[in-house]
Amino acid sequence: MLKLIYILSMLIYPLSLFSSTGELRLGAERTALYTPLLEGKRIALYSNHTGMIGDQHVLDILLSKGLDVKAIFSPEHGFRGNADAGEQVSNTKDSKTGIPILSLYDGKEKRPSKSSMDKFDVLVIDIQDVGLRFYTYYITMVQLMDACATDNKEVIIFDRPNPNGYYVDGPILEPKYKSGVGGLPIPIVHGMTLGELAQMCLGEDWLPSKKSCKLTVIPCENYTHQTIYDLPIAPSPNLPNMLSIYLYPSICLFEGTPLSLGRGTDFPFQVYGHPNLKDKYSFSFTPRSRPGAKNPPLLNQKCYGVDYRSLSLKQAQSMKIDLSPIIEAYKAMKGDAKFFKPFFNLLVGVDYVKKMIVAGNSADEIRVMWASDVESFKIKRKPYLLYPDNEL
Repeated sequence: MLKLIYILSMLIYPLSLFSSTGELRLGAERTALYTPLLEGKRIALYSNHTGMIGDQHVLDILLSKGLDVKAIFSPEHGFRGNADAGEQVSNTKDSKTGIPILSLYDGKEKRPSKSSMDKFDVLVIDIQDVGLRFYTYYITMVQLMDACATDNKEVIIFDRPNPNGYYVDGPILEPKYKSGVGGLPIPIVHGMTLGELAQMCLGEDWLPSKKSCKLTVIPCENYTHQTIYDLPIAPSPNLPNMLSIYLYPSICLFEGTPLSLGRGTDFPFQVYGHPNLKDKYSFSFTPRSRPGAKNPPLLNQKCYGVDYRSLSLKQAQSMKIDLSPIIEAYKAMKGDAKFFKPFFNLLVGVDYVKKMIVAGNSADEIRVMWASDVESFKIKRKPYLLYPDNEL
């Protein structure tokens, strides 16, 4: 099965379609490849505000081709991208087209209901991911693929670049830490596009039902894993710019501590701080309630800490997963036993990181522990890659 998927992808898409020279084109732009696959079928679309091609949404592109879009599924943050993290998005309608937006969770076992699944023949996926295990768009994709496998529905992915697709880093998730922020046995930074990751899910038998669905990936043109891709649209309210996206693998770990990482400010995932650090740092910020962060950690409390906004994008890219900020903050908080919440292990996916920080190990010493995870995952994922891969 592992080799078959890769061979079939090469038969469906000749090598010329994976050229690494010329202007980058997203999967959704390649209408000649997917329109014949969708004609005469009832379509459900998994997308959100990031499903744009220039100034046109993929939904409007599908409708302009006369295709029959029956329903929309939208992930965390909602179809227009303005819901809070973790906020459930209820059944509603797209304000522009009137097409129903269906709940992802109105059925059993975190999947759409039978009535929702009966509305379509093929699921189209077009959404901008950022390539981290705890960024949840891919988990929704896997849940929908599993529902399609169970109900004999086809899946077509319009692929998009991964802005963190130029490297692999972090420990592989241990099964006991599988959660809503960790759905697959992959490193924190997996370096794959959603199309590649979907192929790996099928090839490695990772769907919960252990069934398989018919999957077609419409690949990007002129993309490689060395391509530096600046997102034209913020993928979610708390990742407002490329600096936050590059810092996300390191700064997100503060979600598992008492500290704020800037939710409720203009610069989330670009700072960290806490009221108790007033004597150590002069930089300060105060989280406020706002769209996308209605009740952020340390709401209305003045926090003192570290500001990373002076970093260049190149410097932020080179950080990869850096545990130094967490270690520095742990020491600044005087090694408080309550510093690490249970959520920290869910984010990092293993228990040894927390234990080694408490024991006084350095960031470099801890990185050595997951080096073999990174190398083994690179080998395991290789048959599923659709684009040239050489780490920057």
